[in-house]
Amino acid sequence: MATFLYRIGRWAFRRRRLVGGLWLGALVVAVLAAAVAPAGEEEDLSMPGTESQEAFDLLDERFPESNAQGAEARVVFRAPDGQRVTAAEHRAVVEETLDALGAGEQVASTTDPYTTGAVSEDGTIAYSTVAYDVDALDLTDASRNALGEAADRAGEAGLTVEVGGSALDSEEEPGGTTEIIGVAVAAVVLVVALGSVVAAGLSLLTALVGVAIAFGLVSALAVPLGLTSTVAILALMLGLAVGIDYALFITSRYRDERARGHAPEEAAGRAVGTAGSAVVFAGATVFIALVGLGVVGIPELTRMGMGGAGAVALAVLVALTLVPALFGSFGDRVLSRAARRGAGPERNARPESVAVRADGPGLGTRWARLVLRRPVAVLLVAGLGLGAVALPAFQLELGLPGDESKSVETTERRAYDLLSEGFGPGFNGPLTVVVDTAGSGETRATTDLVVETVRELDGVASVGEPVLSGNEDTALLTAVPETAPNSGETKELVNAIREAVSAVEADTGASVLVTGTTAMNIDISEAMSDALLPYLTVVIGLAVLLLTVVFRSVLVPVKAALGFLLSVGAAFGVLVAVFQWGWAADLVGIEQTGPVMSLMPILVIGIVFGLAMDYEVFLLSRMREAYVHGASPDEAVVSGFRHSGRVVAAAAVIMVSVFAGFIGMSSPTIQTMGVGLAAAVAFDAFVVRMAIAPAVLALLGHRAWWMPRILRRVLPSVDIEGESLDRRAPAPATEAETAAAPLPVARHRR
Repeated sequence: MATFLYRIGRWAFRRRRLVGGLWLGALVVAVLAAAVAPAGEEEDLSMPGTESQEAFDLLDERFPESNAQGAEARVVFRAPDGQRVTAAEHRAVVEETLDALGAGEQVASTTDPYTTGAVSEDGTIAYSTVAYDVDALDLTDASRNALGEAADRAGEAGLTVEVGGSALDSEEEPGGTTEIIGVAVAAVVLVVALGSVVAAGLSLLTALVGVAIAFGLVSALAVPLGLTSTVAILALMLGLAVGIDYALFITSRYRDERARGHAPEEAAGRAVGTAGSAVVFAGATVFIALVGLGVVGIPELTRMGMGGAGAVALAVLVALTLVPALFGSFGDRVLSRAARRGAGPERNARPESVAVRADGPGLGTRWARLVLRRPVAVLLVAGLGLGAVALPAFQLELGLPGDESKSVETTERRAYDLLSEGFGPGFNGPLTVVVDTAGSGETRATTDLVVETVRELDGVASVGEPVLSGNEDTALLTAVPETAPNSGETKELVNAIREAVSAVEADTGASVLVTGTTAMNIDISEAMSDALLPYLTVVIGLAVLLLTVVFRSVLVPVKAALGFLLSVGAAFGVLVAVFQWGWAADLVGIEQTGPVMSLMPILVIGIVFGLAMDYEVFLLSRMREAYVHGASPDEAVVSGFRHSGRVVAAAAVIMVSVFAGFIGMSSPTIQTMGVGLAAAVAFDAFVVRMAIAPAVLALLGHRAWWMPRILRRVLPSVDIEGESLDRRAPAPATEAETAAAPLPVARHRR
């Protein structure tokens, strides 16, 4: 691989105008395709194979006249203190408001709360359901504005009016102050780490090119592939983070190769052949982990994984081709100012083909020496610290956010609170019970039996009158729980209803299904919980296998996998503490605690797995490179930190900044993703890879790089350190370096 990538790097350097033109053309095509493509539709989460999804599909078949995809608004009216909404003057305001809304072009129907019984027992709160004949994304601004204007007019007449429902749902648009701050922090870190504005700009430019192409393709394919705004934001988040990191790693290696005396073209080839090999491996692990999300069986999660995987693949291609092409365009300006003057440490760097002496003065070297002196203490402090942070993860509860998770400043949240106050907390999460008597007859008798059975259960506030389908072979009824949608009691009630109606099914031959948004959320959360351990097992097994092939070691992959478990567990602990317990919730902008978004654990595992392998490969490949060239285990650790520690730290800061930049978005899903990924990357990079990993290597010594002979013969050899390039053309050395070089040392047996 190293030789192949070496040729790609040199070709891109020589053909820089062609490479730049091709990427510019791809960027233009992607932007134009996104501009002319129709907007995608936001879809509700679905889970094929679950009872709730089966019921939804049955409703679409038996009740075709109801537009399940149509937008809906729930307009909630509240009378002033001490008054009733049923008073004549307030009733006139409500009816006038609903008449105005009903005249809208896209409105299919409105309900009268006074005839449908949608008035609270104390008469202070009433609500009306406004149904539209188009979905939420197809609603015009005029239709949305009409809701606000009607609410304002009723408010001027003395009523409190709030609006909830899917009609107010809007597509989450990327771009915002916090994201700009994240990119700005990344730019500053790049300048500090590389000591060159040009080099920093190169990394940002290439990452933005890859992100723009990925985002354009996701937008262009939104309709045919059913991609949502969350998919686009995940592609943006991942593409930006890994794009900057991959460009940084190759740029840093290019500067090292220039410092060793190689000509620019040769240095570009070697940088792509060595660091580029690590980029390919790291990108492949992220790609595989994200594509693997499809095994869970949730279409939205599958699309998110595919979108993120595509963005990562583009980032790898950009790093391998456009980055070396820009090396040729910018020339020596990619180097630091000190290196361009010929007086900096980059010009005095020792050749890496000889044993590395641990005498570097850098921060990475000093840190490595500290860990090597106190490996047991560092291991205990870091391990126990991460373990303590991970403890809240044992209380992880999964769910899907609704209006209750939104800010109290939004009308949706206030409408949710008013409905809970007037009709009970379970009113916002009704359960739909579908009775299918096709082939068994006696629909009404069977339905009455189901109604009686459900009403007798504890936790049921009310059961509505059944609605029959056109040919009367299916009945639909609504059961309102006494508890809130995301509560554990509601989950227990759903299971209790399903267990209770099984006796009716056995006696009558009918099929009784429980569905609705609340039941669907419960089913998805349970499926996520059931899939979490198998998916984690597959990811851990894949990590051990890939690292065994790369490092030709048994203990290094095991250490990496255990460290990955620690960092993921600590990230889950942070999610529980912030989103369930409310710790530091004000800093994040979380006003309502609740279950963690059910998709997050598996999504965090898939993404962080690949990113963790990034840092493992970039840091340990330099250690193994020094070890196989004769350095002692301790010297190899110091060499890895001397050459890669600063770059890995900078890359981690950049990635954390990019992920944290998405915390300020209004979507609870994106907020949770930003917190979880930022925490996981910080723990994995700074605690696991830079503290626990060197401490374990120090304790293992030579055993860390041991592998049984049988595995050496079976496993393929992957030249990720670019050893074939050293055999192909040894690195040049200056006269001073030759005079100062130690006597040749024997290489360790590989």
